[in-house]
Amino acid sequence: MTISTIGVPMDLGADRRGVDMGPSAIRYAGLASTLGNIGRSCVDAGDLTVPHAEERDPEARSIEANAKYLDEVESVCTRLADEVASSLDDGALPLVLGGDHSIAIGTLVGASRDAEIGAIWFDAHSDVNTPETTPSGNVHGMPLAAALGMGTFADTPWANAPGLREENVVLVGLRSVDEPERERIRDSAITAYTMSDIDQRGVVDVTEEALDIATDGVDGIHVSLDLDWLDPSHAPGVGTPVRGGVTYREAHSALETVADRDADTGVLRSLELVEANPILDSHNETAELGVELVASALGKRVL
Repeated sequence: MTISTIGVPMDLGADRRGVDMGPSAIRYAGLASTLGNIGRSCVDAGDLTVPHAEERDPEARSIEANAKYLDEVESVCTRLADEVASSLDDGALPLVLGGDHSIAIGTLVGASRDAEIGAIWFDAHSDVNTPETTPSGNVHGMPLAAALGMGTFADTPWANAPGLREENVVLVGLRSVDEPERERIRDSAITAYTMSDIDQRGVVDVTEEALDIATDGVDGIHVSLDLDWLDPSHAPGVGTPVRGGVTYREAHSALETVADRDADTGVLRSLELVEANPILDSHNETAELGVELVASALGKRVL
């Protein structure tokens, strides 16, 4: 399947500037040549146009005045949803490059427009805050809540992914979760695995079980990879680093497990790589690691 690369250079959903340069850093790290070397045809659809923060007022919020730049996020994610859906209609697999994690709203809406999907969320954070629970107002902490219509997002149809159900959403590798998010996860049908689960069971076992849950009764799955899922010693170039993340080899093993399942069943519908921040990076190593992990998810092997 052809890979359709869509860049979304947005940092409006995050506290720290710089992730808007993520798509360029990932491309510069050799994404196209790496995918070509594993036999995957790659078509680059370029970048969506995203407003600059300097041109906007972060206090001009929506939804109970506690979601920064939400109008801009809506505009970008609506266009991204159309791009993702168009790629799928053309028979391609959309690979979305962020940018902050708020862009996942658009990816999930587009990927589920004409299909029932599951989602695997490789992330240090659960991203199920809503405007009424967020401590920061940053929308990159809300994309799953938005896509699932939680809280006040129930009244924002542009953000609700039509074919995504809680029962098929799996969070893998959590280690930084706000108390309202804990309660929301406990009260939902979402499945969540913390880093303690990975420590006790191993990342392959956890990922296999996550795939079983995400793929149950759906047409395909979306895989969202936030680079802060990895320990900062391996991925320093992220805006919200949290110690105690997965190692280099654990990350590759998890994505290789996804690729193995996809090779057997063709279940992978869309893929997303977010939160690479070149300003905070060293010699682009985080973006280079991101490219390696994308390649593992799409079938690269040593032999």
